[in-house]
Amino acid sequence: MPELPEVEFAAKRLRDAVAGRVIASLEPLHPSQQRYLPEPARRAAEGLTIARVERRAKIQLVHLHNGAILEVHFRMTGDWEFTRVGDAPPRHERVRLETADGVRVSLVDGRALSVVRLHAPGAFVLPAIGPEPLTDDFTAEGFRTALARRRGPIKPALLDQKLVAGVGNIYASEALWEARINPAAPAHRLSRERVTRLRDAIRLVLETAPTERYYGREDVNENDIWRVYGRDGEPCRRCGATLTRLPQAGRSTFYCSRCQRR
Repeated sequence: MPELPEVEFAAKRLRDAVAGRVIASLEPLHPSQQRYLPEPARRAAEGLTIARVERRAKIQLVHLHNGAILEVHFRMTGDWEFTRVGDAPPRHERVRLETADGVRVSLVDGRALSVVRLHAPGAFVLPAIGPEPLTDDFTAEGFRTALARRRGPIKPALLDQKLVAGVGNIYASEALWEARINPAAPAHRLSRERVTRLRDAIRLVLETAPTERYYGREDVNENDIWRVYGRDGEPCRRCGATLTRLPQAGRSTFYCSRCQRR
């Protein structure tokens, strides 16, 4: 699933491609998208100028000059592809946006789980989301206060976007390994020192993460990218112990039982 670094990179690519351009057409091409972009919404977008593109957590927000907002979630496998109007469409194209000067933006998604919605001016309300982890708002003290209210294990807590924005399954496992914290450790019992270490680890793994889409690419060996994610049964790169996979809240967690203590 695309997480904060990939979504930030995608938002930058979209911004570079369409900011300041006029929407000529907006078309959902898959039944899963048509319920999110009904015909009145599509007509309402036509002729509007794209003012700016921003990211909040894993959401991309395309601001139009009249105050309307296109809200985009990639979900599991969504991404952008950019071509020119009249070119052959990309594979798995689910939503197509064309500008008046001939740029085509395609939301491609093999699993067709992505979502694009148009919100009328003043209608969009951002869901409750925690601080962005790469900003000064993500403080160790604020993080510790939020974790003190969590009675469950730390790994599933990190996936809650109300706690910290943009951290997903991969980077939660990676950050816990960097911080030497067991994913099953109770979130509310982490000491001030361990919380600070975890906050710093989250920043580190996000700052050094790949930005371009890596999943599904034959030229990328994910074992070369991650310290623990997807590497169960392999040796820990820090201590040499065998890495373990642990199911948690319906997701797979990967960790080292020797150097990640509870």
